Amino acid sequence: MAEAVSAAMAASSAIIRGDLGVVGTSSRRVAATRVAGSGARAGGAQRAAKSSSSESKGFRGSSLVGTNPGRRLRVAARAVSDPSMTGWDAGNKIDEKEDVVGVLLLNLGGPETLDDVQPFLYNLFADPDIIRLPGALQFLQSPLAALLSNSRAPKSREAYESIGGGSPLRRITDEQANALRSALVAKGLRNAKCYVGMRYWKPFTEEAVEQIKADGVTKLVVLPLYPQFSISTSGSSLRLLEQIFGEDEYLATGMSHTVIPSWYERPGYVQAMADLIKAELNRPDGQFDSPDEPIVFFSAHGVPVSYVETAGDPYKEEMEECVALIMARLKEMGVTNEHVLAYQSRVGPVEWLKPYTDDVIRELGEKKTKAMVAVPISFVSEHIETLEEIDMEYRELAEESGVEQWGRVPALDTNPVFIDDLANAVVESLDGMSKAASMSPGDLAAAVATSSVLRGGGSLDEGSPTKRKVRGDLAATPPVPMMPIGTGSRVRNVPSTDDVTDLLGVKPEPWEWGPVEFSMVALSILISTMLLMDSSGGAGLNDIIFHK
Repeated sequence: MAEAVSAAMAASSAIIRGDLGVVGTSSRRVAATRVAGSGARAGGAQRAAKSSSSESKGFRGSSLVGTNPGRRLRVAARAVSDPSMTGWDAGNKIDEKEDVVGVLLLNLGGPETLDDVQPFLYNLFADPDIIRLPGALQFLQSPLAALLSNSRAPKSREAYESIGGGSPLRRITDEQANALRSALVAKGLRNAKCYVGMRYWKPFTEEAVEQIKADGVTKLVVLPLYPQFSISTSGSSLRLLEQIFGEDEYLATGMSHTVIPSWYERPGYVQAMADLIKAELNRPDGQFDSPDEPIVFFSAHGVPVSYVETAGDPYKEEMEECVALIMARLKEMGVTNEHVLAYQSRVGPVEWLKPYTDDVIRELGEKKTKAMVAVPISFVSEHIETLEEIDMEYRELAEESGVEQWGRVPALDTNPVFIDDLANAVVESLDGMSKAASMSPGDLAAAVATSSVLRGGGSLDEGSPTKRKVRGDLAATPPVPMMPIGTGSRVRNVPSTDDVTDLLGVKPEPWEWGPVEFSMVALSILISTMLLMDSSGGAGLNDIIFHK
């Protein structure tokens, strides 16, 4: 039984586990320790080292909210009085006789004002899942984050200024949370409440967790708003949750939970994307000479190649399958346009997933392509990478390359078909949790280890390329680590990021100290200190370089 449960838990390096009470508390604790990973430990040490003065500026706090009783009470009190922290209307009443169901929506976050840009970037670069340093140099994570965030802030401020002075991501995610809550209530979940937890900006994940505890949630569905799983997006957020849950008795023992790690295969999501693409091709303003002419250009956020080839990140595979599913649905709807998939937003000197979006746009121009419609495939909300990178930078590049007719499919935001499908995924996950709770430990392990079903339901030919086997009986699966019936995710082995090359091309251990290494450390400390300190004139080096 232990091997069966362990095999099931290999689906993710993060929190992809649930209420293991049916197989014993010790198994749960062992699993929590195993999947937390070095990234979580480094992140915890890093948060513990930050000062309270940084916290007031939007940097991550000096300790986990859940491990500081005084701060826990303050955040909980604020959460009750300030519904905007989680996008939840605190005035809704709870029927205490029923389970209180919570849905935690996880997202990246974004600066809401120009003054937020630098601290937001600091939080991003301070995440060891984004920039991984060798073990001996992990104490430089914070100084390096300060250096990079200050150096990149001016250009990022310009980008956010071009879209109105800040990211709309929080507003849209709050709207998605409220829409999802309404859909769940309509499906009979009167006590459903939705929360928003951002990884790198407000409301932080820790704040959402405190609200969940304050509301007395008894069943929680964790739902990352990333259709495809990646260790750098969903994995990072889930790893943080794993650490928080492992340090809080109520979260670990007083509440059952389950995770939907990816959901790109869900029929409602696929249908909503197909609907938006067809609508853009057939816009009544007639921007295209013919709806059959434009290339359907899927642009996804990229990740370093090493994430996929070295760490086994399923992102590339899931992205390609996602595009294939959408194009198959479009074909059923009478849309037969050519399509291409490319990856955007690469940074640093290491190789990222190819083909790159800008390169493909140039190649299409050389092939005399005159019409294209861009589809932001890895994003479900409008934000800087759709409003500025695609709408401005890539559109300008396309026009310079000879593309005469340009269209862009809007992000899903609160699309009714999309929201209703997310609600169905939550309901199905809760059903699976209930069925698992009624199973004996032996039956639970057998259900995880022995059954195979077709992903997405229905009957497929034996030779069909879309046929996939899933470990576990989806009619009665435990809340670890795959999702219950019909959620669209399947078990995969997703290793931790311990062996992944970071964005700067620096590899983890083994590490040998020498003159070069000592010089790097000394230089980093010197530069970081100069950037952060004030000069006698009241301006630090950062202000002198970047703001004058």
